[in-house]
Amino acid sequence: MKKIIMLVIGVLSMSISQAQDINDALRYSSGEIKGSARFQAMSGAFGALGGDISAISANPAGSAVFTSSYASISLGNQNNDNNTSYFSGNRNTSNSTIDLSQGGGVFVFKNNNTDSPWRKFTLGIAFDNTKNYENDWRANGTGNVSVGQYFLANAQGLRLDEISAFTGESTTDAYSAIGSAYGYQNQQAFLGYDSYILEPNTFDDDNTAYTSNIAGNSFKQNYNYVANGYNGKISFNAGAQYNDNIYLGLNLNSHFLNYERYTSFYETNTNSASLVQEVLFDNTLISNGSGFSFQLGGIFKLTNELRAGLTYDSPTWMTIEEETTQYLETLVIDDVNGDFYQIVDPNIINIFPSYRIQTPSKITGSLAYVFGKQGLISFDYSRKDYSKTKFKPTSDSYFDSQNSIMENTLTAASTYKIGAEYKVNQFSFRGGYRLEESPYADGKTIGDLTGYSLGLGYNFGNTNLDLAFSNSKQDRNNQLFNAGLTDTVALENSNSNITLTLGFKL
Repeated sequence: MKKIIMLVIGVLSMSISQAQDINDALRYSSGEIKGSARFQAMSGAFGALGGDISAISANPAGSAVFTSSYASISLGNQNNDNNTSYFSGNRNTSNSTIDLSQGGGVFVFKNNNTDSPWRKFTLGIAFDNTKNYENDWRANGTGNVSVGQYFLANAQGLRLDEISAFTGESTTDAYSAIGSAYGYQNQQAFLGYDSYILEPNTFDDDNTAYTSNIAGNSFKQNYNYVANGYNGKISFNAGAQYNDNIYLGLNLNSHFLNYERYTSFYETNTNSASLVQEVLFDNTLISNGSGFSFQLGGIFKLTNELRAGLTYDSPTWMTIEEETTQYLETLVIDDVNGDFYQIVDPNIINIFPSYRIQTPSKITGSLAYVFGKQGLISFDYSRKDYSKTKFKPTSDSYFDSQNSIMENTLTAASTYKIGAEYKVNQFSFRGGYRLEESPYADGKTIGDLTGYSLGLGYNFGNTNLDLAFSNSKQDRNNQLFNAGLTDTVALENSNSNITLTLGFKL
């Protein structure tokens, strides 16, 4: 009967999705302070200011503040420093990358009808690299839970004939057929069984209970994480100035992402009761997605010096496609026939059906005080309720359970940004600070993010050149696997950016 089912489902793409979880949702729901050098130098506190291409991403009404058409382009260098702690082991890693931070332009159309309250209209297009996923880190230590528990957690309750190969069936064919017929969890159980990590209580097809062939409570473990990719956004902007004191704007945003991750877990033990004493488990994930969101904003001149801003960011509706590959190798201790390495290399790319994520909306209130032509100080406050993050369709029982977990685990988080600028002749000196609260209710799985920034600009007249340095720090507890081996790596991340922007009037 199993063969018939596989022949039918085997001609389809993977019919059961990979186990998306809260980590995937947060990865695509959060962004960074990227953009132009002036924007970064003031920590993104531009909700009541405008007059910068990247300010459009903070408040779409910012385009209407421009007095003439303008364009800019920015290059950035990002450096990630990671300190990890895992049981007795401590490691430090660093990596650097260069990318296009932003680019775009605004076209200003003045209304020559002096009787109309509408002073001008603007159209703009802006690209922002909202998140760079380039990162790598390593962790090592001596743990007390084996990776064998991961395979055991996935196998318990599953029939043996649904996690094992037929006689004469290749690893590739079995892994592919089991995934198509029964899903990702069964594939993980198959890897554990085929590598001798799992031992069934009986070898009957209907057996559903298993034990691990890895014994003991002391395991030397090494974990490597390497990721790259980005999350980008193209904004199509329209703005208008009404009378002398009101600026309004709308953004229609097209989102796109690419995320690639490779993880390698290596474990050894010298426990005499262990049939398996070495495990190497490699996983790759490639995610590609696209989505849509919109923003509405206004900037209001309360006095000649004091300005207020209000922005609404809609949820982002993303459609994501994923593919994975896996490799497992074990050292099996066989006192009769001799020790041997068991390699389980399916050589299969799992291509999963697309799924959808709805990220939470955000509301931002801003105030700015402008000291004539000498300088300014600006403050932004944002609130985003991460517990509203959703996998879709919600009618899917697994997605519904993950949504319930996020609703109970995540919380509303506030972000505070303050920036200042002081001008001396053609020079501009800038600085900023920001605090982003943790999206987790416990405040520990991911900690608060704090950051500061500095910058310098020079105005040549119709052209300006700006340079910025920004740094942020955040602590995380990164869980190694989503089942069985759920120990965490304590990760201290320091992210630094140097950005150079060339801007010019059109």
